[in-house]
Amino acid sequence: MSGTPRDDPWYRDGLHFSCTQCGNCCTGGEGAVWFTEDEGRAMAADLGMAHDDFLRTHARTIDGRWSLNEHSTEHGFDCIFLDRTTQPGKALCRVYRSRPVQCRTWPFWDENLTSRRAWDNARRRTPCPGMDTGPLIPIEKIRIQRDLDRADNADAPW
Repeated sequence: MSGTPRDDPWYRDGLHFSCTQCGNCCTGGEGAVWFTEDEGRAMAADLGMAHDDFLRTHARTIDGRWSLNEHSTEHGFDCIFLDRTTQPGKALCRVYRSRPVQCRTWPFWDENLTSRRAWDNARRRTPCPGMDTGPLIPIEKIRIQRDLDRADNADAPW
C-alpha cells in the first residue's frame, strides 16, 4: 500500500520514546478522541458511572463514531479527562488505565510512521518532547502499537 510503512521500514532499529506527561498529545486544535463501546464502558466503570451517564456527560458522536468531549483551555482543546491541576507541571489522564486505543498507541500511528520526515513533523507539530528521547522501543513493539491503531481506524469514515 502506498503511503504506509513497509515490512522493512525506516524505523527497523526501533525508536526512542518516553511519555513526559506534558499533555501535548491530549490538546490542540478541535479534533476527536475515538473510542469503542467497550472502551466507553471501561472508562465509565473507572469513573464509577453508568455507561449511559458517561456517554451523556463526556462524549459526542461524530460521523457515527463516539469521541470524547474536549474543552477550550489556554493550551488548545484539551481532552475532557486531561488533568493539569493535580500535579503542577504535569498533565495527567483521569482515565489512564482505561484510555482508548487512540491514546494508548501515540505516537506510533501509521501517519507518524510513514517516514522519518513524518515522525519529525509529528514531534514538532504536537510538540512531543518524548519522541526521540527515553528508552529504545523495538520494532516489534512499534508494530503492535501501529497495528492496534490501524484496527482502531478500520471503520473510520475517512
